[in-house]
Amino acid sequence: MSEVVIIDGENQILGRLASKVVRYIKEGKKVVIINGEKIVISGPKARVVQGYSLLFGIGTLFNPYKLGMRRPRSPINIVKRTIRGMLPKSNKGRTMLKAVKVYVGVPDEFKGKQAIKFHDASVERLNGKYVTVGELSKVLGWKGNVK
Repeated sequence: MSEVVIIDGENQILGRLASKVVRYIKEGKKVVIINGEKIVISGPKARVVQGYSLLFGIGTLFNPYKLGMRRPRSPINIVKRTIRGMLPKSNKGRTMLKAVKVYVGVPDEFKGKQAIKFHDASVERLNGKYVTVGELSKVLGWKGNVK
């Protein structure tokens, strides 16, 4: 059975966190990310929201009125989609993505367990503005609860 790594996403930068997660997955470990809604994306809120919102207006060539693929709105799916982008585009990559679980808040089964935080992915590195994934999700139309 493979080792399970628990990562606390609170005040961690999304891209840097995702690259660390990919390293663990490639080693064959299962990764659990808690507090997925508290992960941050650098940049002013308006620019980050505009960048993610652009994806919703993309149609297809054959039917421009039917907007293309589903876009992630929940914090869980935004984080998993970022990790997916760093994995190989093959069956092996799809299998690796199944080794990742992202949770909003801290589930009961992981309360009291030791969680990893990455120093080089800390929000303290940022000098400018940032937005949390939970705030971004609310603006994009996610109807879930942020704990």
